[in-house]
Amino acid sequence: FLEQDRDTMGSSTTLSRWWWWVLLLPGASVALVATRMTMVFSGIVEEMGTVVSLTSNSQMTLWDGSKGAGTELVVKGNVALKEAYVGCSIAVDGVCLTATALKPELGIFKVGLAPETLRRTTLGERGPGDQVNLERSLEGRNSGHYVQGHVDGVATLEEKWVEGDSLWLRLRPPKELTPFIVPKGYVAVDGTSLTVCDVDPETFTLMLIGHTQKCIVLPTKSPGDHCNVEVDVMAKYAQNAYSQIANLQTKVDALEARLSALEECSLDPTGTDCTGLD
Repeated sequence: FLEQDRDTMGSSTTLSRWWWWVLLLPGASVALVATRMTMVFSGIVEEMGTVVSLTSNSQMTLWDGSKGAGTELVVKGNVALKEAYVGCSIAVDGVCLTATALKPELGIFKVGLAPETLRRTTLGERGPGDQVNLERSLEGRNSGHYVQGHVDGVATLEEKWVEGDSLWLRLRPPKELTPFIVPKGYVAVDGTSLTVCDVDPETFTLMLIGHTQKCIVLPTKSPGDHCNVEVDVMAKYAQNAYSQIANLQTKVDALEARLSALEECSLDPTGTDCTGLD
């Protein structure tokens, strides 16, 4: 694939990128497929915030004015509030959330947690005093990989050990995510952009340097704890493209086999019946 940066939002700070997939088709033909991907987060955690509260609210106003039950998370942070506004995106432990209320004088912000968010992430397990990784949406800054904040699943921390000043961790992700995790590839764990070290059929390892250990929540977790995992979106795009090419190749092979059989039949001097081959 080829990549092309393009400002699609004028003076907006949203970053967009067009990925041009080059598909090599039988007969040396080429197809170009363009995919637009909005860059939301980098995976470089800006600060560790503190959970103030996680509460259920049965009187949340819905779009039509009616009331419904929901869950609200209040977090205290400093960097996350810089240039924040109601409606902006903030990643909390790698989950892209919308700020619904701000109190800069107290250094806190509120986000709503949808049922799907509670089902697919660890945020429902958080409580007052817990630390969470925070990152503002991108504003031209990126030192990690492109993290969307769309968590793919929850992994379990299997073990952790120390080597010199480095901390090693082994995580077990959902089985459906293992095809997208490769050695030296990227993965976002609780919103932190990290490099995969080793991979086996069911687990993968990470190594955290001393600086990273002091800046994120992951080192404070114990074996058995859960982590939000987002695999590299480009791996998913590649898998999807490969599947389409594989399906097309299967059809081409079948067509070539039929044409070959028809050609052999038409040249057979014995007059073999070719019915069914056309």
